[in-house]
Amino acid sequence: MGTPVSTDNSDKSPREWCEEAVTSLRKGQPETALEAATTAADLDPASEWAYRLISLALERQGRDADAVAPAEHAVSLALGSWPARLRLGSALRRVPGHWDEAVEQAALARAYAPEEADPHVLRGDQALLRAEHGTAERAYLAALDRDPAHPQARVNLGLTFLRWDRLPAHRDPAWPLDPRESGRARRALEVWSRQSRLLVALATIAVAVAALVLDRGREAQTGGFLVLALLVPITVRQARRVGVWAYVPAMLRRDPWLGAAVASAALSVAAFAAWLALGALPDRPPAFDPVWAGLAGIVVLSWPVSAAVRTLAELWRGSPMRALAQFTRVPAERTARRNVGVTLWIVLGRTWSVLVPLVCGALAVEPRAAVLAVAVPYPLLAGYGRARHGEDRWLPVAIALVVLASAACALGGLLGPAWAWRTGLGALGAAVVVFALHALRAWWRGVPGPGRTSLVMCDLPAGDTPSVALDPEVRQAFAYSRGVVLAFGDPLGPRAAGAGATVTASGELRLVAEPQAREAVEADPRVAVFAADPLQRRFWVEVRGIAVADSGLLRVTPKQVLTGEFPGRHQRR
Repeated sequence: MGTPVSTDNSDKSPREWCEEAVTSLRKGQPETALEAATTAADLDPASEWAYRLISLALERQGRDADAVAPAEHAVSLALGSWPARLRLGSALRRVPGHWDEAVEQAALARAYAPEEADPHVLRGDQALLRAEHGTAERAYLAALDRDPAHPQARVNLGLTFLRWDRLPAHRDPAWPLDPRESGRARRALEVWSRQSRLLVALATIAVAVAALVLDRGREAQTGGFLVLALLVPITVRQARRVGVWAYVPAMLRRDPWLGAAVASAALSVAAFAAWLALGALPDRPPAFDPVWAGLAGIVVLSWPVSAAVRTLAELWRGSPMRALAQFTRVPAERTARRNVGVTLWIVLGRTWSVLVPLVCGALAVEPRAAVLAVAVPYPLLAGYGRARHGEDRWLPVAIALVVLASAACALGGLLGPAWAWRTGLGALGAAVVVFALHALRAWWRGVPGPGRTSLVMCDLPAGDTPSVALDPEVRQAFAYSRGVVLAFGDPLGPRAAGAGATVTASGELRLVAEPQAREAVEADPRVAVFAADPLQRRFWVEVRGIAVADSGLLRVTPKQVLTGEFPGRHQRR
């Protein structure tokens, strides 16, 4: 639990309460942050910063739907605030049916603050969640051009290099569909494919044993057809649970492994039925025996073969060394440290998958070719040395076994001792055992394991940047100035025009400007507003910000305030 917030509101200003909320959020205390931000909003209802922090605190508590309303209120208080647009875009992307709005808000944040990194990071996150890795990579690189130390951009850029898909991969976050409905459909498809493949594989083995060993062919075939009949209620039951059949084709396209599981199950059932029918022929020609055996092989081996293919495909997907280079640049970030360990396991798996065929090929063809095995672990050792990863105690053991295997097999190929070959092959097998035990332990304890599914995005608080405050001197200058000048850009170049201005309680400038100015800010909302205070004859102020046309007025949200005294001394606020 977080530290309780003081009930005495008189000792702090609204901005101090907001600063306390930001501190609590960064300490991982959303409950305390919500109390502080709510107090700030009660003291200053015009503070869009306070409402942004309320939204962020609710989101950190897992109350995604509740986080949208305060974010929308923050935008209504400051239409040109890029942090408010960023906060609203981040909140909307978590609520089903609002993805397009989230993308629009992220685009506005980038248009209002192209020099800031966070809007580009949000765009990258949105693309990464949809597995649009090329778009995500460009967005993160743009963010790092603006802030090379941005931890979220670094970590998530590493995930794009790994071609990471957020689980569950079957769901498109842009779908206006409750995630529970798509999740229910996915589980039903997975359960049907698993039950069908397992049932027909066991039935094939049982029928073959009963017919060939026990000489009970007719009874065995009858049992096989009963298994086919049993698949009908299983299929009907799971089909009813799918519910959202209109989304199933898209789900299978987005998650190729789910589609492969369903297709493999359908193929196994069809092969099992054909195998039974072919076996029931009274006078089956001998030429059909290979076909009959092949059908049995499809039914029995489809599951382990598909699992092996998936494992290899996941191992060789993406560029783990490029990902490690990004993760290791932000060692203080928790998600980076976790992803470093998983990535090293991926590199270890690649190394093992190269060593096994190399060693087996050398044993079968030319033993001296095994000398090449000594160079295979080099990328693994280089990555481990760069990462200096010490949290996973299983990893150095597995690496040591793989290095031992490569050295022993190289020695066996060069000099020929049998004990070297036995040591190398035993070390390769022991590495598999270490991986399996680590994965089993992680599954049992519910902690991150060595598989790709343990990779996670970095998701830092977005939209907690302080708003720009206008102090009393600045407000007085606009209140008493006899001439306010608006500078903006149009297709012919920079322009300046006179305007009337007022300052709202939230710190926005409300300008009455010429129609050409309102049209120009639609193309480029960046403006500057200049005023001089007639009461303090040498004092002037310039507000640089974002202008948004609203009800015939221009609403300017400050991004930077410059003040000074004529003839030129000035300071930035």
